[in-house]
Amino acid sequence: ERRLLAAKSIDMEHVPAIIREATDQELVELALIENVQREDLGPLETAEAYRQLNEDFGLSHEEIAARVGKSRTTITNTLRLFNLADEVKQALALGIISEGHARALLSLNNEKAQVAVLDSILKQNLNVRQTEQLVRKLGGEKPETAPPTQPDPEVKALEEQLRQRLGTKVSLNQKSRGGTLTIHYYSAEELDTLIAIILED
Repeated sequence: ERRLLAAKSIDMEHVPAIIREATDQELVELALIENVQREDLGPLETAEAYRQLNEDFGLSHEEIAARVGKSRTTITNTLRLFNLADEVKQALALGIISEGHARALLSLNNEKAQVAVLDSILKQNLNVRQTEQLVRKLGGEKPETAPPTQPDPEVKALEEQLRQRLGTKVSLNQKSRGGTLTIHYYSAEELDTLIAIILED
């Protein structure tokens, strides 16, 4: 209908059109898809249209993506906007924050944390990148890796004695009870030699 009105406004005498029969349900589906393709639709309005196509019409994310010309990932990420706290969704709907801000907040599963970061966005006028940095910080710093333990001098001395006796690399791994002794060899002949040395002893 919008295209027909646009054609009339510029005095087009002939308008290319495809005529097809459709059920009432298909007409609603087509109207939803056309609505989604409008550039002036907000993120939550788009998400609601995707939700209807998914739940009411049984379309998978892949099928929705094919119909509206988007990637499956875009469909999935847009639908995730429903996981935001109500305060965040309201700010997004009113245009107080951008969709980029909202996507950054999705990394926080706790709604209280989402609202707290929203408050920081508004008070400090944070851009999307700054919001992402704050979210990463609140998500927990990566634990510092423990410094490597120094090898026991006695164990290293035993490894050296065995290496000299057997003529190959030897690794000792001691535990609270027992441990493992690994003897390295690099050919069948070397294995035979090692076995002979061990059996001799």
